[in-house]
Formats: sequence, C-alpha cells, structure tokens
Amino acid sequence: MNAAVVELAGVGKRYGATAVVRNVDLCCGKGEVVGLVGHNGAGKSTLFKMMLGIVAADEGELRLFGEPVRGRGFRDVRRAIGYLPESIALYDNLSGLETLQFFARLKFADPAGCAALLDRVGLGHAMRRAVREYSKGMRQRLGFAQALLGAPRLLLLDEPTNGLDPQAIHAFYDVLDELKRGGTTVILSSHLLAEIQSRVDWLAIMASGRLVARGAVTSLTATADLPALAWLLPRDDAQARVFEALSAAGFVPLREDDGSLRFAVAPARRIALLRTLAWLADALIDYTLTEPTLEDVFLRHQRAGALPEQRA
Repeated sequence: MNAAVVELAGVGKRYGATAVVRNVDLCCGKGEVVGLVGHNGAGKSTLFKMMLGIVAADEGELRLFGEPVRGRGFRDVRRAIGYLPESIALYDNLSGLETLQFFARLKFADPAGCAALLDRVGLGHAMRRAVREYSKGMRQRLGFAQALLGAPRLLLLDEPTNGLDPQAIHAFYDVLDELKRGGTTVILSSHLLAEIQSRVDWLAIMASGRLVARGAVTSLTATADLPALAWLLPRDDAQARVFEALSAAGFVPLREDDGSLRFAVAPARRIALLRTLAWLADALIDYTLTEPTLEDVFLRHQRAGALPEQRA
C-alpha cells in the first residue's frame, strides 16, 4: 500500500453558526490522482485551504507527509506542495517569465528553470509578453506553471482546466500523467465530471460540507444503483412481438413515434435483458444500452448526502 501523503481525520470548519466542512476523513497515497467533486459551496476550496494551513481547522487532525498542518515542521512540508487556486491573482504589467520568477523566489525555487517550465505548459512562445495580454486560458496555464515550481510532491488544483481549450486540456493531463509516474500525489477539484472520470484513480464526493462517497468510478456507479436506458428498434412486422416479449419479461417499454422502444433497466435486470434480446435478435434492426453518466452518479450521491434543509 502507498504511504499516506494526505491524512484527514474528523476535520471540520465553521464560520460563525455555519459549518462549511463537517467531519471529513480522507487519505491519499503517493502517486494517486484524486478527483474532489461537489456543488458550489460544498467545502472543497475550504478543505484545500485547511490542508495548506491558510485556514485553521476547528476540529479534527490534518497531516501531510506525516506532519501536522499546524506543527512546527509544516513550513518545510509546504515547499513540497503546489497549489492552484480557482482564481489566481497575477501582476498584469509583468511578463509571464517575470511572474513565474517572482513566484519562484517566494517558494525558494530556482528561477533559472522558469523558462523551461513555461514551455512545458505551452507558454514558451509568450513568456516575454505582458500578462495583461494573456487570454483566460493562458493565465490558467501560467497559474499551473507556478503550482509546478519546485517539483512538488503534492499538487492541490482547484478547477485547473477552467478556460482551457481541448488541446490545452489534453496537454494538462499529459503533465499530470508524467507527474503521477514520478510519484506526485494530485488532488483536483472540478465541475467537469465527464472530463475527469477517466483521468483520476478515484473520486471523493462532497455535499453540504461532508464527504458523502468515495471510490473508483465503477464502484460509485455500482453503489448508486442507477438504471441504464435501453433503446430498441424492432422491424416493422415484429413490433408487437418485441413489445409483448419485453412486457412478459418484466420490462416496461414506451413506444416512440418512430416505432422504437425505450425503457429503464435496473442493474439486477441487465442479464435478463440480454437473454430477452438474444431471443429477439431476428426481430431487431438496432439497439443501444446507455449506462448512467458520472453526472448521474454524482447527483445521486449528492442528494443522498445533502442535509435535509438542502434537499429539493
């Protein structure tokens, strides 16, 4: 088992009477890429800030690389952490290279490597241009570059692909893959669930400040117990036969105007559907079985974990 890089036990944070993070337990190992997902206000950014020591937890324990976040040795640990906030403040009158060199000095990293780092994130051609001339996507890549300063062993990335075009997103995940192979642990927060589902090792889902589910996408999908959606197109002369066979097998097909049939299939009934389809093969022109999306899984777990006053 990988050594724990991030260890959170019973972590909570309140602002006045409002609890923004509630009793969170989380453990991430070396070289893992973890997706932290949740609605706006779920507590994701606050959790990041507590891991960095920017915001003090009101309860629980946080350790990074075995060191308590509020401990004396955490100052040295922070130099091994890269952080990209959702909104990063940049100096418009500095060039991209000057900006990165400024951050490098703050982090006690070697400024001599800044040019190569900008080239790594796709800004080599614009490193000497003023940041005020940068597009939103270029600013995001510059922010990612500052998070990579000092070869961090832990990356905390808050909405890291915000504003990036598809090519830049692909390049971003190429860098993450390289870092993962080198043993860097990555926790990234994102609203783009379809984008990250094949990019992370596992997901942690937050709702109302609590961690309501965690696990690989496949296991979360299984525990959500969501139905798939079946679509069948029978031959014109076999529509009645297909409809009757599906109904007899316990399915509830709905007829569409084009003669096709749609119905939900519970996870426990999928084998029964396959048997029925095999028997009806000569009566069908086409069929599809659409699995629930990660968005469906997220919404199910989020609703299950929401506090009563926040449920619809």
